[in-house]
Amino acid sequence: MTTATQEMTTGTAAPSAVLDRLSLVLEAFDGQESLGLAEVVLRTGLPRSSAHRMLERLVQMRWLRREGRSYSLGIRLVELGALAVRQDRVHAAAGEHLQHLYRTTGMVVHLAVLDGTDIVYLDKVGGRLATQLPTRVGGRLPAARSALGKALLAAAGRNAPGDARIRELGYATERNGALPGFGCIASPIGPPGEATTAVSICGPLTRMTFDIRMTTPVQLTAHAIWRSMSVGVRVTPTLQRRNILRSLPTARSVLAEG
Repeated sequence: MTTATQEMTTGTAAPSAVLDRLSLVLEAFDGQESLGLAEVVLRTGLPRSSAHRMLERLVQMRWLRREGRSYSLGIRLVELGALAVRQDRVHAAAGEHLQHLYRTTGMVVHLAVLDGTDIVYLDKVGGRLATQLPTRVGGRLPAARSALGKALLAAAGRNAPGDARIRELGYATERNGALPGFGCIASPIGPPGEATTAVSICGPLTRMTFDIRMTTPVQLTAHAIWRSMSVGVRVTPTLQRRNILRSLPTARSVLAEG
């Protein structure tokens, strides 16, 4: 009998056939907390040996979990689903605010989510300066190497050196971290213990100022995004002026690109 691995190497139609089968197996759990092998075979119509092989492979990948002879959806699917929902929600709330932050500071603006020990970039806004940064939407970076990661780890309650200060200030900074000659300022989006997303600005150290001229716009943006995400939910009335960034002057570098 042809195995799933063999199917993936025996023709152009094979990959889609494998994916179709995997999709059948996962969709079998729709509305069910757990299923046994016989139930999966009944719901999918797959041969018993193929269904068992795919179930065990999905367990190894953490897409499913097995307890005795029963299978249920695994933690990796939960993580991916939560990340997708979070990404859509944040994008809907953040777009306009990220543009305002770029216009005000002239620096590259990033939006990122914490995923385990990494951050994953959800958005990147900037002019010509953005091409100098190797970051990309969907890219990963160890959280400890970035201002975004430091802000989120501190907000999550970590107590490494400097975390208490980050929580007190409401933002984190990084100099010569992931990219020599560049610095970043990041602020978590949401109250301590709830923030899993953060916003940052990043630019050459020769142009960055790590004082209220740049830290305040970043914090204002983080709060504005959180407020937009919390429509109908009470938000602590701090920095409540909705469009305050619109009233700030446009950075000279942005004007020059226009």
